[in-house]
Amino acid sequence: MKEKLQSRIALFAENAHRLKGKFIWQGIMLKRLSALIFTARGRTMDYRAVQDSYDMIRERTGWFSSFRGNSAMTVATLLALHGDRRGQLNNTLTVYDMMKAHKFRSSDYLVVAAYQIADNTERDKYDQTVERSKIFYNGMKSEHRFITGQNDYIYAAMMGLSDMEPQSGLRRIEDLYRFLIAEFRPADSVQALSQILALGGENRDITGRVVGLSDKFRLFKMRMDKEYTLPSLGVLALLPADDDAIVENVAGTFEHLRETNGFGRWSVTNQELLLLSSALVAYEYAGELKNGIMTGALSTGVTNIIIAQQTAIAVAAAASASAVASSVT
Repeated sequence: MKEKLQSRIALFAENAHRLKGKFIWQGIMLKRLSALIFTARGRTMDYRAVQDSYDMIRERTGWFSSFRGNSAMTVATLLALHGDRRGQLNNTLTVYDMMKAHKFRSSDYLVVAAYQIADNTERDKYDQTVERSKIFYNGMKSEHRFITGQNDYIYAAMMGLSDMEPQSGLRRIEDLYRFLIAEFRPADSVQALSQILALGGENRDITGRVVGLSDKFRLFKMRMDKEYTLPSLGVLALLPADDDAIVENVAGTFEHLRETNGFGRWSVTNQELLLLSSALVAYEYAGELKNGIMTGALSTGVTNIIIAQQTAIAVAAAASASAVASSVT
């Protein structure tokens, strides 16, 4: 394992540790996501900046706003790293309202999608990007009515921000889905994987590489073909690196974190730890790219994908806890 990757792992562990005992109203998974976002920028966790951003969100939104839900910690973290927090929050709220006007439904996913658009395009292109995002979402919904839902909002926003032409892009997603559904499950994760691969551009060998990487991870007794990790397999398949090196680095990162305080088996599930390990390795390869534009695009894409998956895990955990509480009462 390269020294730079080891340093990144150490920074992530330190950032996660700095959040211990802080933000007690937020789940531990979202705290680890916050630590990861800071690590992606090469920054040491500044929990006071996150707290200030969270307080600003509370000032601008109502009690029942989705901005105060499972996405609150994530958006507060992203704002904490922004040069103009108040302006960025205003822009995010503007895009959020635009997306609701285009019939996107309020949710944690919509909050993050709105932030993505506000952060990655100019104000005069907000409406155009929102409209493109809706076209992609509707296209996926028409093909897969029962598996396309609010958890696809973040991916729809990523596609809306891309230069992908909707008709050919949707066709590409469907072609990828039809091939990959014969290899992997569940269907909604296969759809997310297909969306990520489509965002990576035309590559005839990409599906073979995804399957090959999955097989190599199995040799290390690591399952990247599960519900929350499958989309990350798509990220890894898009990296400009040798398959064996990718697998060995993810496996090494996984084992290193597993032995670190706060990341033991009783604290972090295998799926989440693989998700985090894959992100750290992906960031490292992004940092090695010489093209600054490509580096920024890859880093942002990885962050958005990890946010999507971590938000899905958090939402599922919250729903499960609510169901248990209801059964007890």
